[in-house]
Amino acid sequence: MGDLVQSQENQPQTHRSTRQISRELGIPQTSVIRIIHDDLSLKYLKRRRAHELTAANQTARFQRAGQLLQRFSDSDVDYIIFTDEKLFTVSSPSNTQNDRLYVARPTRKDVSATRLLRTRANFSQSLMVSVGVSKLGCTEMSFVEPGAKINGQYYLDVLLSKLLPAMRRISGNMFVFQQDSAPAHRARETIDLLRRSMTPEFIAADMWPPNSPDLNPVDYSTWSVMQQRV
Repeated sequence: MGDLVQSQENQPQTHRSTRQISRELGIPQTSVIRIIHDDLSLKYLKRRRAHELTAANQTARFQRAGQLLQRFSDSDVDYIIFTDEKLFTVSSPSNTQNDRLYVARPTRKDVSATRLLRTRANFSQSLMVSVGVSKLGCTEMSFVEPGAKINGQYYLDVLLSKLLPAMRRISGNMFVFQQDSAPAHRARETIDLLRRSMTPEFIAADMWPPNSPDLNPVDYSTWSVMQQRV
């Protein structure tokens, strides 16, 4: 059974689920689970979602992370303000496996359809939010107008016009501005203006490691807490 439970070497995703093993061997699923835990002494681990890093991503990430470590000292990190935007969708989570309705057997066919169907709108209400976070504090939330297209011009005129004054209130004129490589962020006008007059120091998109949400505290901490509350 061990060969069925665990994927074969150099062959990922070749394992079977406990239900598949039960059907294949003709034994109850509870017996399969008992054998896995008690006889084989195996423990299951949950898979976690993560951004895929290609070989090119890994090389760029390693090189750029090294450049950032050389450029900024430990004390400079306190003044780096990490920024990000996120689209929040206002829809309640549902688990179809546990979403059940129990009725008496004779009345099963007479149950109203409104009790059996979980309906949802074609388009859930959503809202995009932008924020900056550093060790010294965080900015106020900036909300994107519904239906607005976030291009370089909107990013400059609306979001940065709110974020940058808030950053200066936190750390004065001494801060390092960070953003990822979203299209609106790496627009030529945006980069030129940030470098020329809007920020004391700026981490450009070509210096920030690619596919690295684990390096931005807004990505790996702030948004997850807010998403749970939403």
